[in-house]
Amino acid sequence: MILKDLHTHTTYCDGRDTPRDMAEAALELGMKTLGFSGHSYTFFDERYCMSKKGTELYKKEIAALKEEYKGRLNILLGIELDAYSEQSVEGFDYVIGSVHYVKVGGEYLPVDEAARFEGICRDYFGGDYLAFAEEYYRTVRTLAEKKIDIIGHIDVITKFNEGGKLFDESDPRYIEASRGAVDALLPLGIPFEVNTGAIARGYRTEPYPSASLREYILSKGGKLILSSDSHNTANLCFQFETWETKLGE
Repeated sequence: MILKDLHTHTTYCDGRDTPRDMAEAALELGMKTLGFSGHSYTFFDERYCMSKKGTELYKKEIAALKEEYKGRLNILLGIELDAYSEQSVEGFDYVIGSVHYVKVGGEYLPVDEAARFEGICRDYFGGDYLAFAEEYYRTVRTLAEKKIDIIGHIDVITKFNEGGKLFDESDPRYIEASRGAVDALLPLGIPFEVNTGAIARGYRTEPYPSASLREYILSKGGKLILSSDSHNTANLCFQFETWETKLGE
């Protein structure tokens, strides 16, 4: 049984519960390692991320919790670094590299907000979801230039595409773009996360990445790591037992 979860968010960014709340919940679950990974500061959108001041407070609180829970729970100080974030990652135990935006004409457009997704595709990509996906994966490729330890939700562009509702993930354009991003990141030698967060939030019935993309990653010698992307205590290690079995971990 996997007793480690490295992708979690707290009240320092867009999470619901405090770091202490999360640590106590982790103990109740019998977890051995809990990694905090607050969203890095993005100057163009401060709605969801840690502020500059908040980041320093976050570092101090997690350091204090590390000491307090020593011997009972291994706590790690991580950060989820957006591809367009300019924040330094010095001093963190690990870094998750993720893409939450594409940049078009100087505008930073979110790829994981339900209220805006279809409008962005219509207004900036002429309604062509595959063009939207291609731009997203071009951005994913840039993660290869960053100092990261885990690749976060690589196909989050499919968050609202359950059952092929918006576009065909078997289309050659999509396959070329998504696999091209994987190929660009494989030389880093770091794991791709299998992220159950969208299942917990009701958007998907399987984790990121899709089964076909997971198979491609593994066929190329890539590694996988389970994560919950939990924004509250209830979703720590969400469905890990189910996916641990399915993934053969």
